[in-house]
Amino acid sequence: MNRIKLNDKLEFSQLIYGMWRIGDDSDTSSSHVEAKIQSCLDQGITTFDQADIYGGYTAEAILGEALRKNPSLRSKMEIVTKCDIVAPMGRYSDKRVKYYDTSAKHIEASVNQSLTDMAIEHIDLLLIHRPDPLMDHNETGAALDGLINSGKVGAAGVSNFKPWDWKLLQSAMSNSLVTNQIELSLAEISPFTNGDLAFHQQHGHAMMAWSPLGGGELMTSTGELATRMDRIAEESGTDRAAVAVAFLLYHPATVLPVLGTNNLNRIATISDALKVKLSRESWYELYEAALGSEVP
Repeated sequence: MNRIKLNDKLEFSQLIYGMWRIGDDSDTSSSHVEAKIQSCLDQGITTFDQADIYGGYTAEAILGEALRKNPSLRSKMEIVTKCDIVAPMGRYSDKRVKYYDTSAKHIEASVNQSLTDMAIEHIDLLLIHRPDPLMDHNETGAALDGLINSGKVGAAGVSNFKPWDWKLLQSAMSNSLVTNQIELSLAEISPFTNGDLAFHQQHGHAMMAWSPLGGGELMTSTGELATRMDRIAEESGTDRAAVAVAFLLYHPATVLPVLGTNNLNRIATISDALKVKLSRESWYELYEAALGSEVP
């Protein structure tokens, strides 16, 4: 498994296990969660992606129960979490509307709650989950710097930000933002040409890719893209999921796909993407099919 340096102190596995569905599993016991973690670790997948809102604000606590039962797991993991989405459910069930909150008070309270829920003392990477139209970049930047300087957070990044959102927040920080987690897959190829990927590639930022399987769409679709994926999967002895992830890994930008499944058998095959050997021609075969036409 490739190891990716996000800064001088932080290093991730290139494939990341996403925990957004962990609360949807019929079995949320600490032993079952530990089995998922161990399956990832056995493949060299050491980075785990969370968010306060996942599972209706329950996913972090589900992970925390496993870490309380087996604290030794924590030293083998890098934990990512996110904040700023306030949705009328769970701890925010009294709210009238879903909104974003990038105030210092909210960010600091969210981090403290995440640390408690996950039974940890340090978050390796904190992401602002969604761009907030009301963000005071000076206040948000100072809050993130303060959390890093306090040791509660190792580094900060963002999710779903456009380059101009990134530059605005970075302008108010002394610490460097280290990543942007965006939607990127064969089902969502616009970042390859709309400037999102190019901006981060230019500046050497690692990119996290959420929904790399198109929310499952790529696994069940039919048509030319499906046919080409199946052919490559057969040639490499893998499946469509491995091909879809390999497509992202082939790009010269540093892309870290975030994959989430509750099925232990599927978890055990996440690293199969490393078995797929694409060429420039085969990459373009997939890209062309995703585009729906020949490239200009």
